[in-house]
Amino acid sequence: MCGRYASSRRPEDLVEEFEVEESRVETALEPDFNVAPTKPVYAVLERPPSRDRDLPAQRQLRVLTWGLLPSWAKDPKMASRLINARVETVAEKPAYRRAFAARRCLLPADGYFEWYPTSQTTASGKPRKQPFFIRPRDHGVVAMAGLYEIWRDPERADDDPDRFRWTCTVLTTEAEDDLGHIHDRMPMMVEPERWSAWLDPTASGDALRELLVPAAPGALEAYPVATLVNNVRNNGPELVEPLPLEEVEA
Repeated sequence: MCGRYASSRRPEDLVEEFEVEESRVETALEPDFNVAPTKPVYAVLERPPSRDRDLPAQRQLRVLTWGLLPSWAKDPKMASRLINARVETVAEKPAYRRAFAARRCLLPADGYFEWYPTSQTTASGKPRKQPFFIRPRDHGVVAMAGLYEIWRDPERADDDPDRFRWTCTVLTTEAEDDLGHIHDRMPMMVEPERWSAWLDPTASGDALRELLVPAAPGALEAYPVATLVNNVRNNGPELVEPLPLEEVEA
């Protein structure tokens, strides 16, 4: 799964990186080195301009909440359980299939965290886990494949600007060989040459499945980091700094 990631780039940098036509970011997010479910995150998606729905879709940068809330959901609390969608079943699962068909997005990240169970144990007897940060070897941006939904809050008035809740989920796939020893799942990443095809709201069926390919072997690097990341209250660039070898738990 993908339960934490880092996202420190400025919205203006993401606009340039992803060739965004319209930024819908009203207030920039602070750099976040410990992004957790239910937090606001940047997302790149394509939708027709709000002024004229008949015009072609344009690429937008928006702020969404991590944790998908399907449009038909009765209980908004279910969003916290839908932070990941498996690529193997995303087209069939009721919670994801509508979004997969028409509401796909890219979730920019610096990298993501996974935890490896060590031979050491906690006081309760469970394996102590060593966190790793996984990022591109070239330190470029990660474009994680995502889905988004727009949920109408029935308890808010029609003129309430917060009546619509925009939420998202991260697609996951089997980890490539170099990373599989840390965790068997990883975020599905979309290469730049596939961004347009993935974001196209009219794409469907086999064309979409062909886009869901694992990351190229060797494109990512993983290194141990401090257990500070275990606590969502901790935040800062020190969370993604490599841990000295003598401090790594085996």
